[in-house]
Amino acid sequence: MKARDALLVLLTAGVVGTAAWLVFFSPVLGVRSIDIVGNVTVPAERIEQQAAVPQLHPLATVDLAEVEGRVMKIRQLASAKVDRVWPGTLRIEVVEREPVAAVTAGGKAALIDKTGVVIEIKDTVPPGLPELKVDRPAAGDPTTMAALQVIQSLPDDLAAKVRLVRASSPEGVSLQLTDGRSVVWGASDRGADKARILATLLRRKAEVYDVSSPDVVTLK
Repeated sequence: MKARDALLVLLTAGVVGTAAWLVFFSPVLGVRSIDIVGNVTVPAERIEQQAAVPQLHPLATVDLAEVEGRVMKIRQLASAKVDRVWPGTLRIEVVEREPVAAVTAGGKAALIDKTGVVIEIKDTVPPGLPELKVDRPAAGDPTTMAALQVIQSLPDDLAAKVRLVRASSPEGVSLQLTDGRSVVWGASDRGADKARILATLLRRKAEVYDVSSPDVVTLK
């Protein structure tokens, strides 16, 4: 090999080695800021603390999946996605869980999302949130999940009138309205049909509205 060629090889190796050092080991391209988006109720400081990524840690070597896993330990979050934004920003995009019902026990109200996961504990049921009563409230419990599916299927105007949702079985869901009237909903199927029919029936005076079979409804 000629001396000039050898020198070029050495120079190239030096450049590559320097670049690798800058990217993978040096703080020059380290994490200088953490950009958190999507959070509404969970403070950005809490998410950043849970992410536990030191300042100036080389951005290229941040284990994104590991950071996502740590962030997801915050129970108020439904999802988290972590990305690198060069030259020195770690971007954490989160989606928060939204409470759809409250389960009361021991003088407290556990707010749960559509999957049955407890988001937080409150002293009382927040206004506008229906109380859920089932024998064994839990994520994955068939009766709980059926009741939550019914709650999710309610149009906004009807949902605003619901104070309490009871479920004795996946097919035995009923609603208690804020004015004291009751609705026998039945199973979670045909939610749109039941809601449409109920909107008409509520114009008529009754104490109990049975829309469990939308084709044959009854009032009592």
